Amino acid sequence: MNNITIIGGGNLGKSIISGLANSDLFEAKEITVVDKSKYNLKEVEENLGVHTSQEAVPAIKGAKWVILCVQPRQLAIVLEEIKEVLTADQILISTVTGTSIEEINAVVPTNKVVRVMPNTGASKQLSMTCIAANEDALVELAAVEKMFDTIGKTLVIEERMMQAATVLGASGTAFFLRFLRAMIQGGIQMGFHPEEAQIIAVQTGIGAATLVAENGTHPEREIDKVTTPRGCTIEGLNEMEHQGLSSSVIKGIMASFEKINTIK
Repeated sequence: MNNITIIGGGNLGKSIISGLANSDLFEAKEITVVDKSKYNLKEVEENLGVHTSQEAVPAIKGAKWVILCVQPRQLAIVLEEIKEVLTADQILISTVTGTSIEEINAVVPTNKVVRVMPNTGASKQLSMTCIAANEDALVELAAVEKMFDTIGKTLVIEERMMQAATVLGASGTAFFLRFLRAMIQGGIQMGFHPEEAQIIAVQTGIGAATLVAENGTHPEREIDKVTTPRGCTIEGLNEMEHQGLSSSVIKGIMASFEKINTIK
């Protein structure tokens, strides 16, 4: 039994579904997506060929893996709906922000639970997914790693770090994109057409991140390679720092971290 049911077809859910459906680990016919929205279901069914359902109870029958990909305020409703039909050998994988394994097991005590935090890069098989499990689910941890390795990189962390992982790895997508938008706007102000500015900025960002990822260097080492004495790069970098670039980013990350610790 390798069937997987994903409850929640929103943006993150679609990203995971797309990544898994296009991987070698699952066939589309082994994936069922549950969502109340007919629009969301129609989209994933037509584009990916997966099974769909508006009802969770029939959809989880026969599934080895059940991914909970809903908003925190929806989780209690979903767990109450499915707890009577869950069997002890079904493994729950939760992407739900701010809800611990212990809190989920308080509702479904016989099921093993693994927490994961992927990001929307999953749809391009470029997710950064952090994974945590307690001692009861260590055997399943390797299988979950393998599953999410198909949609990008994975990192096993302590559960106490999951909130921070959500901010850095999931919210971080938005942070990077906001910087990218600023780069594009600067390019337009210098005279490029918007499409040209976006092509240049996007490819530059991909290249910069790849240098760090593949060379294993600290970002400052790569910065030094393009920063010459009295040059335009150091002039721009220093002005950005004078305006609070690094400080603003760190403050934004910490503001998100403070917020996530209040979400229930």
